[in-house]
Amino acid sequence: MLKKFCWLEFMILCTVVVAAVVSAKNHGKEERLDRRLDAMKWHLELAREKLMWACYKGNPANDIVDLINKNRTAQKLSQLSNSPGLGCMALQFAEECKGNCSVNNTIHCQPPEDDFTEVFAPNCGVELPTFSNITAHIVGCQSKYLQPSQAFSHVLIHDKRTLAILRSKDHKEVGIGLIRTKKGPFIWCVLFSSGQTKSTFVLEDHGIGIKQKKGCHSGTNITCSKGHKDGDLILKTTLVFALSFVVSLF
Repeated sequence: MLKKFCWLEFMILCTVVVAAVVSAKNHGKEERLDRRLDAMKWHLELAREKLMWACYKGNPANDIVDLINKNRTAQKLSQLSNSPGLGCMALQFAEECKGNCSVNNTIHCQPPEDDFTEVFAPNCGVELPTFSNITAHIVGCQSKYLQPSQAFSHVLIHDKRTLAILRSKDHKEVGIGLIRTKKGPFIWCVLFSSGQTKSTFVLEDHGIGIKQKKGCHSGTNITCSKGHKDGDLILKTTLVFALSFVVSLF
């Protein structure tokens, strides 16, 4: 319902702007229009991208796990267990990679191996005796938010190397983290493990782990933090900008 409401308001907003543009042209105000139209286009595109993130209903990290398992089963490979502990660590990994995304959406980030047991696991509340082998990881970034299916094919599994990692028979578990840097790109991280289901990467306090403050990770039903709150703010901000734009044409 929230997703439909967000996009309904956005479409109404675009309709108002288009109507104002047509009216301005009919009244011979093309010069004033041209000076402001580029700025309005940029603002609407930015709002559209943010709304895709803010109004997304659910947990995109879990959706990507589903896509990974569908790809594996299509190749007659076993499905991977969706591990909350591994997912939380993937989110920690992604957060440590902030600032490493280039302008052409490539990322080179390799945290020290000790960070898994000394930083990521403790931060998530993973019981260290249950820590298991990390068989592989994939990290990717994008300047704008992409739906899970697009992130899967364009950011994470986009070449022969990453496809080979996905289809490895060494994996038993998977965890995915997604975070957005402040006014910056989105970063996805996938961690694979050969650990045994339900006995590795066990979270303390009966699976509660840490309080999720930013982003989201797989293995939980918690939605990406701040998304719905930001959606309302984005709509209000864009509405004010658009109305100012319409008024300036007359």
